[in-house]
Amino acid sequence: MGQFYQTIPSNIHEWILQQKMFWVGTAPLSGSGHVNISPKGGLYFGLLDDHTFWYIDLSGSGNETISHLYEPGNGRITIMFTAFDGPPRIVRLWGQGKVLESQTAEFSDFVKKHDVKTIPGTRSIIMVNVHQVGSSCGFSVPKFDFKSFRTTLNDFMAKKEKDFEEGKTKENFPRYWAYKNAESIDGLPGLELGRRTAKEEGIAPIKKMVGMPSRGYRSASAKRFNLWHLVLVGLVSVMATVSLIALSPALGVRVMVNRPA
Repeated sequence: MGQFYQTIPSNIHEWILQQKMFWVGTAPLSGSGHVNISPKGGLYFGLLDDHTFWYIDLSGSGNETISHLYEPGNGRITIMFTAFDGPPRIVRLWGQGKVLESQTAEFSDFVKKHDVKTIPGTRSIIMVNVHQVGSSCGFSVPKFDFKSFRTTLNDFMAKKEKDFEEGKTKENFPRYWAYKNAESIDGLPGLELGRRTAKEEGIAPIKKMVGMPSRGYRSASAKRFNLWHLVLVGLVSVMATVSLIALSPALGVRVMVNRPA
């Protein structure tokens, strides 16, 4: 049976911290934008209290979460955990997200205050102010035995950092972010440092929308024409015609009106 809370219940805290992975869901405000779901593996997350969740955002080819959180008026985010062993359980954390970008004072202060161990390729920390928690059965989630964490991404980013330190100046993370993380697939602004580096060094962001017509992103506030707009245009046209007929004698204008034979 599903249960809902305004804060994260204490009996769920320990279970959350024991999980090996979770999913992040975000979306742009516009209906023409794309919903995103990202899997996160590794013990790079934590709880500050009963309404604040955080996780380390590692570098990757996508940056949908960051773009959606940066979008003015947006910030919606959902974190989902599922039990793959032991008693079945699904936990969702709904809230508002905030991006603490690497190489900023806010990021450094958080890392220092909470003794967060970052690794090469850390591009931000995502903070979630939770306002709704849902716990459900998870009876249909299959059981899996945990084997190990993959190290491919961490190894790749560690090598990139080493190459940079050894003099390969183009192997730096800001350039990588400029190419991969400056925009979302809908063209929304992404990582600020990536955008700034792209502008300063003339790096064109990778094209992410392929295989379908380019219709562009329409913000939620964009005006759309519908039937009522057409009715309004018709009424205005009729009123303008009536006004012209009424004023035509005074203006010395002869108005011709087609009448049935």
